[in-house]
Amino acid sequence: MPGLLRATSSGEPPERRRSKRAVVPWDAVLGAFACRARRSVRSAGRTVLSRLASRISYRSLPAEVAIQLAYQVLLNRDPDPEGMRSLLDHLASGAFTIADIPQAIRGSEEFQNFVRFRGSMLGFSIHAGRSQFVKSLPRASRIVDLGGTHLHCAEGALYRLGYPYAFDELTIIDLHPDERHALYRAGLNPGQVQTDLGPVRYRYHSMTDLSSFEDASVDLVFAGESIEHVTREDAHVVLKEAFRILRRGGHLAIDTPNRRVTRIQQEAFIDPDHKVEYTYPELRDALEEAGFAVVRAHGLNLAQRSVATGVFDPDEVAGHCGLFDEIEDCYILCVVAQKP
Repeated sequence: MPGLLRATSSGEPPERRRSKRAVVPWDAVLGAFACRARRSVRSAGRTVLSRLASRISYRSLPAEVAIQLAYQVLLNRDPDPEGMRSLLDHLASGAFTIADIPQAIRGSEEFQNFVRFRGSMLGFSIHAGRSQFVKSLPRASRIVDLGGTHLHCAEGALYRLGYPYAFDELTIIDLHPDERHALYRAGLNPGQVQTDLGPVRYRYHSMTDLSSFEDASVDLVFAGESIEHVTREDAHVVLKEAFRILRRGGHLAIDTPNRRVTRIQQEAFIDPDHKVEYTYPELRDALEEAGFAVVRAHGLNLAQRSVATGVFDPDEVAGHCGLFDEIEDCYILCVVAQKP
């Protein structure tokens, strides 16, 4: 009828049907396109940077750029005018090369004392401190390292931690990799390795068995982060055997977690393979019971605020890297004992 909208087969007027056509969401489409474009640009940028990095070495940088980069990486700041001027003068005089700049910054008081490990890097901080302890150990010709396998280097932990003296023989006693906890199963299984300090030999068995060593035949026994991996009863055997094989005046060096601090950190042992964690009085008493006299006792990673408050502060502990006199307030016990 005139004046009425003509219905379609769907029963709706054509004008109403056209009004229901899908509207293209241009904002969403353009947004998605822009997102893909940004990803493509970032990917291309990474590719370009990667190619540039493979062609540009630190030593080829302009002097001021190299100094600024070294400051930013090592000190987390830009160089101050005096520092920039001093390093540029050393470069101009020929006293330094570009490669010497990071080393110079590493030797500064600021880097040594005020650029600190964060709590998430506690393990790295402990490792750095253990290196200081190992470098302080006495000179020895014949050395036995109990549990001294390095997971990645055949020379062993004592060598890699920086023991500085030449030796006639270093024997590492450790379980065969197949017999160790999963955390310590390394692909390495060496028999003997020659280093610039001397030969390193491996014997794969429990460190409670030192029967292959004669009485008074060894100058230094090192037990680095290992005594806690055996029971107290086995530790008593280890200490007695170490005393037996050491020459008079020989040394036993131990570093091990301090239960006084680790129990503040958590109730459980800090390593699933630990059998015991000692306090310093317990470790000292065990050494004296075996016949030793403690001649040096220091700690690694001072935790005095954590001990005082009873609340473990990982930033404090990781940040205080190195050797400290207050052994009972430290995360790691470091003890050197002597056979009288």
